[in-house]
Amino acid sequence: MAKSPDDWTPYRNRLEFECADFIYTENQMSAGDINKILYLWGITLAVHHDNPSFADYRDLYNTIDATLLGDVAWENFSLKYNSNKPTGECPLWMEQSYEVWFRDPHTVAKNMLANLDFKGGIDYTPYHEFQEKDEQHHYKDFMSGDWAWQQADEIAQDPQTHGAAFIPIIIGSDKTTVSVATGQNDYYPLYLLIGNIHNNIQQAHRNALALVGFLAIPKTEKKNSDDIKYRKFKKQLSHSSLSKIFANLKPGMTTPEVTRCGDGHYRHIIYGLGPYIADYKEQVVLACMVKDWCGRCLAFPSNLDEGGVSRSHEHTNALVDSVDFGILWDEYGIIGELVPFTNDFPRADIHELLAPDILHQLIKGMFKDHLVEWVGQYLELMHGKTRAKAILDDIDRRIAAAPPFPGLRHFLQGRGFSQWTGDDSKALMKVYLPAIEGHVPDDMVWAFRALLEFCYIVRTDVVTDDTLTELKDALRRFHTYRTIFQTTGVRFDISLPQQHSLVHYELLIQMFGAPNGLCSSIMESKHIKAVKQPWRRSSKYNALSQMLLANQRLDKVAAARVDFTMRGMLKGSCTFSYYNSFFENPSYIGNDNGDPEVQQSRARAGNNPFAIESDDFDDVEDQGIVDDMDVIADVQLARTFHELDISLFPTLIRLFLYDQIHADDHHSSADVPLCDCPSYMGPIKIFHSAAATFVAPSDPSGITGMRRQHICAVPSWCNGPVHFDCAFVNTDDRHDGMLSMDVVRIFCFFSFTFTNGRTYPCALIHWFYHITEERDELTGMWMVAPSFNKDGSHDLSIIHIDSIIRSAHLLPIFGTQFVPHGLQFYDSLDVYRGFYVNWFIDHHAFVLAS
Repeated sequence: MAKSPDDWTPYRNRLEFECADFIYTENQMSAGDINKILYLWGITLAVHHDNPSFADYRDLYNTIDATLLGDVAWENFSLKYNSNKPTGECPLWMEQSYEVWFRDPHTVAKNMLANLDFKGGIDYTPYHEFQEKDEQHHYKDFMSGDWAWQQADEIAQDPQTHGAAFIPIIIGSDKTTVSVATGQNDYYPLYLLIGNIHNNIQQAHRNALALVGFLAIPKTEKKNSDDIKYRKFKKQLSHSSLSKIFANLKPGMTTPEVTRCGDGHYRHIIYGLGPYIADYKEQVVLACMVKDWCGRCLAFPSNLDEGGVSRSHEHTNALVDSVDFGILWDEYGIIGELVPFTNDFPRADIHELLAPDILHQLIKGMFKDHLVEWVGQYLELMHGKTRAKAILDDIDRRIAAAPPFPGLRHFLQGRGFSQWTGDDSKALMKVYLPAIEGHVPDDMVWAFRALLEFCYIVRTDVVTDDTLTELKDALRRFHTYRTIFQTTGVRFDISLPQQHSLVHYELLIQMFGAPNGLCSSIMESKHIKAVKQPWRRSSKYNALSQMLLANQRLDKVAAARVDFTMRGMLKGSCTFSYYNSFFENPSYIGNDNGDPEVQQSRARAGNNPFAIESDDFDDVEDQGIVDDMDVIADVQLARTFHELDISLFPTLIRLFLYDQIHADDHHSSADVPLCDCPSYMGPIKIFHSAAATFVAPSDPSGITGMRRQHICAVPSWCNGPVHFDCAFVNTDDRHDGMLSMDVVRIFCFFSFTFTNGRTYPCALIHWFYHITEERDELTGMWMVAPSFNKDGSHDLSIIHIDSIIRSAHLLPIFGTQFVPHGLQFYDSLDVYRGFYVNWFIDHHAFVLAS
């Protein structure tokens, strides 16, 4: 039965729900802090003979617990070693029971299918997409790949399952440490998502990835840690646990179920195990293989890139039945005593289901753990320890000298720190290439460039046949240039599983669609909300039980928000809706024009049409992800401004006005004397930033692929130095890519109203010119330099902000010169005279500046 639009059950009203959502989900207060804030709130209401929304933390928790939506209870089971035990003293690990907590994945998957928030973002049938003009195959969301198509073909052959919608269950797991300071607190979360959900929804963290379990982590005394029986037991424990967790899904893999979907339709569905997202260490366990072997093919560890026959569970089972276990280990890399959990489920082959892993294989593995480390080893081998340290210090100073950029993690001390996160590795990739140029052989720079290009190509939102060709070319170049690490004596062997994984990416894309939908980055983000934050809010004693309950409540609050949103109950401001319901005045429901907060906001903006839609430059939360917009690109001035009655740059304004007024006449201010240009001596409003919004689906963005970046022009940033950002400006529509644009540095945003009544939002900019008409052969980046007039003054102009595309990031061309000690990152754009246009700063720039 449909709920009424004023049914907030189990909450009394919107204020209660918003309060619970803020306290429990956003702020994640401890029980003690909840009681304190409610106590203080209660004092302010006591004079009005009123009470806060909740009496105490128990009242808040009980209200959330009463939510029926999203309720999937936690269950547990225990496993223990049940094979032959030695006579005499038995190792502790053989005696212990290992507890596994999980939530029924069947119920979780059904809840995902019924989630109204995913309406319009789910594919119920596999598809192949081709571009009409050149018949290019487009690989995008998971259901666009060949694997889902093949599964559907197999399902259709059975009369009992023919016509059922295929629901692939994608699994992921990744051990994580919540605190090293208080002891090694490790957890082994297990995640689930369904492959039908579009990649953009998964990447926007819209609860498309669900926590379904915590696997056990066996531990033993050091003297037993290398015992082969113990190591095999740990691996089989994982398989047995996974088999038991997903057992409830097994009947639905052969017998279709009728299930309600988010679009309101009921469908016959049939489940199947899909790809498993895991790093290489976990892939070794999942594929029941020996370390250093590949889980997808039979390539020999000493020469992985020669390739080998694809593995399959039929071939593995045949070998296990006919070949000695010692030969299996040595010649096939198979641990014959282990049984993969996929053997318990129909149409599942673990060798086929090992997903690509951009984060651990490419970014943290190959880039950071391999190539960056090898550079240090090369420098020490060539120059000795003392000189190598000096060069590494300069590389660190070069990294630290990178100018600021929205969202860029800044390495103030270079890359010399011990605890690396995935975000650290991603940030270093963006600025590392120019930092090593001049300190290492060109072949090393080319090897880094090829790997970076491979990473950025494979991360694109839509992969085409042409993209796969580019991918293969980048891989070929990487294999060619990485041999420099062998010829210089840094490495004897470069046959490594993480690097070998690159040869499988073309097939994996064809099978599973664009890899950004299967990247372990989505699990890394989920770790924070599902594991680390619940652990921090726990008492730390028996923390797991508290973490389980916290996750259950978080799911309930999220489900309630989706329900209220879909019923139109969260439109407009909470403040006005509360007063509206309090005074029972329906005329203002959902009407932002009557919202005092909106009116006050508009009053602050002075009704500036270029200010209403964007926020202040220092509103960090407004940067990045943008939902519910559908434009290619847009630039808006910030709300914050101050009026100044000044007479700055009158000549530049006159030239600008002439070009604006005669834009359709094909005339230019350069062709007429200054006296023929209109003059303006009125007031000017100075702005400190503009917000550029553009489509960037391959970057962290909203579900519509929109992203926002603030371009700053601040004379003093946080009471410190100036902050004048650079930007791409459209200057020549006859070309594509970088040849259609110029790079500028923005010194000021302003607007003024001319006598014709038209308001002009503008920017005072300093031009950069292209050093060459082609990209740098070594780094692959365009090179620009600041432009100066004959008298040495800056080459300045005023442009309309409509010509600004987005922010640009420049990295100094260091050459072989060492960075001066004391150089600060905010001085780099003034000190250096040649720059690379950093196309690795994000994926949108990678495409834009190609």
